[in-house]
This record gives sequence, C-alpha cells and structure tokens, in this order.
Amino acid sequence: MKTRLIVIAILLLILTVLLSRNDERISDVVLGVINPVKQNYQNFIQNIQDKSHSYIFQKESIEKLTTENRVLRKRLLEQVHYISQVKNIYDMLPKLTRLPVANISLVETISYVKLNSFSQVILTKPSGLQNDTLYGLMQGYVVAGIAQVRNNQLYGYLTSDSKCRFSVFIGKSKAPGIALGVKENEMLIKFIPKWHKIQIGDPVVTSGLDNIFFADIPVGIVSKIEVQSSYTVAHIKTYSDVYHPKTFFLINDARATLAEGFDSNATDLPTFAPVLAESNNSVEHNMSAQTQTTTDETQEMNATMPSISSIPSRIDQTQEEVIEPVVPNENVQEPKKIHTDTLKPPKPKADSSSLDLF
Repeated sequence: MKTRLIVIAILLLILTVLLSRNDERISDVVLGVINPVKQNYQNFIQNIQDKSHSYIFQKESIEKLTTENRVLRKRLLEQVHYISQVKNIYDMLPKLTRLPVANISLVETISYVKLNSFSQVILTKPSGLQNDTLYGLMQGYVVAGIAQVRNNQLYGYLTSDSKCRFSVFIGKSKAPGIALGVKENEMLIKFIPKWHKIQIGDPVVTSGLDNIFFADIPVGIVSKIEVQSSYTVAHIKTYSDVYHPKTFFLINDARATLAEGFDSNATDLPTFAPVLAESNNSVEHNMSAQTQTTTDETQEMNATMPSISSIPSRIDQTQEEVIEPVVPNENVQEPKKIHTDTLKPPKPKADSSSLDLF
C-alpha cells in the first residue's frame, strides 16, 4: 500500500516538473490524452441533461395537449348538438308560416323525465308561462301532447301518457269527447254521447273549447268503437311520433280573441238621435243590466240621455241610419174664400120718383 502511494507521488512529481518546463511536446502529449476524456465527460453530461429536459418537456406537452383535447371534444359535442337543434328548427320553420306566430313558441326537448318512460319529457321553458296551466304541444300540424309548468320546469306529456287530456270532435257530426293517452300511437276518447253516430275511420280533431289547442288540429282516426251503459268510447290511432320528440310548437294562448272583451253596454254609440233614442222601458232595462254601475254613475247616465222630445216618430233598428223625410219649406198661400153673396145678382135700385110714401 505504501509502495503504491510512493509511486503515485513520484509520477505526480515528474508530471509537475515536466509541465513546469513549458515543453510543447510534453504539453501536446498530455493535452492529447486529457482532452478526449474531458470531451467524453462533457458529452455524457449533456446527454443526461437533454434527456431529462426532453422527459420533462414531453410530460408538460402531454398534459397541455390532453387538456386542449378535452376542451375541443366538449366544443365538438356542443357544435354537434347545436347543429342538430338548428336542423330541427329549420325543419319546423316552414310549418310555422301556417300558424298564428303571435301565440306560438318553439320548445326543444332537453331529456326524458324517466329513463324507462318515453311519454314524459322535459322541455325548454319560454318566458311568460304560468304555473298549473295546461299548454298544447304540436308536432308539425298534428297534436303531440300537452305541457305544464311545475317547480319552474316545463314538463311535456305526449299523447301516449295518461296525463295527456284534452277535448276533441269526432267525424262529420262533430261528436264531442275527451281524449286520454293510453299507449304508443293510441288514445282513448270517453264521454261521447250515444246519439252521435261515429264510425271506424272518422277523423278526430281538437275542439278548441278547452283553451289548450286551437280548433280543428288533427289528432288521429277512429280504430275501434265500444258502446257502454251511458256513453260511447272510441279508440283512435294518433298521428304524432312519440319516439322522436325533438322540436314542438307550444301554444301560449288558444283563446278566441275576435270578440274578446266585447260589451254592448260599453260600446260608444254615435250621438245621432235615431240610433241612441229608444223607449223609456228599453233604456231602463239596459241600465239595470249593468250590475257594476253605481248610483252616481246611473244618475249621470240619466242626465246625459236624450230627452223624450228628441225621439223621432219612427225608428227602424234594422238599418244603421234612418233618414226621416224632410218637409219642404215652401210658402203656400191659401186660396181666398169666395162669399156666396157675391155670386147673387145685384138687386135693382128703387127709383125714388116711383116711391109712394103715403
């Protein structure tokens, strides 16, 4: 052991002496031996550093690309769903031209209420809907079901659900009835009067009397008839497609609006005497019919009514305006009376010379 140390020390001493002499040949030999070792060492260290950086960079890149991939997939799903909605809406827009746009809203199906039931769906909720109010659902031009707002959520009950109920007319005789959902593509119409003659194949349309649907919207055709003790029951085959509940027309307001709010007593009538004037009995009858009119208002109305003297001699109520004949204003002179005494012959005058007074 000591010998080895002594040998190493001698070699280091010789090497130091040689290097201190500044001999180019010796320095070249030493550098030729040391430089390759140093270069290999640097290359080895650099390779280790490159591999470590490459591994770290690949890990960061993988995590970044994975996050971007998830975001892009989410956006792709949203775009696919958006394109599907746009396609459904564009398919429905041509049919919207034949419906009253002011009372119609477009609703989309969000999901089913239950996974094992295809008759109840959750719909997008338009603004302005009221709770516990039934709204009609149309699929194109046919009845698809009804909708109701519960817990701030719009639920749709298709024609195959038992909660779907509305009034209908059957056949040419317009036999009334109540349609109830039974199963897929089948409904049951109850409470049909027995005196109405209905047949298999008669069309069934909505009546519009329940403020759920407009009148005369197709529902289906009669497929089976049963006569019970008090009423007739009909089975119908519906037109709607309950297996593809995509986009619906929601009827916001199905009430009749042509004569809505009409009050004959409150109608402003012209002040023309023949139209306003009536007999005292009819005026008192109309005023008594207004139950909401207070005593003061009645007195004011009596004060504003025309007097009896303004009532014309003839009233024709079948015409809007009655024109009385105008008496011509002419100065007609009465004929002079001829006295009868002027027509008698004049009496002859007596001659005074012929009078014999005595």
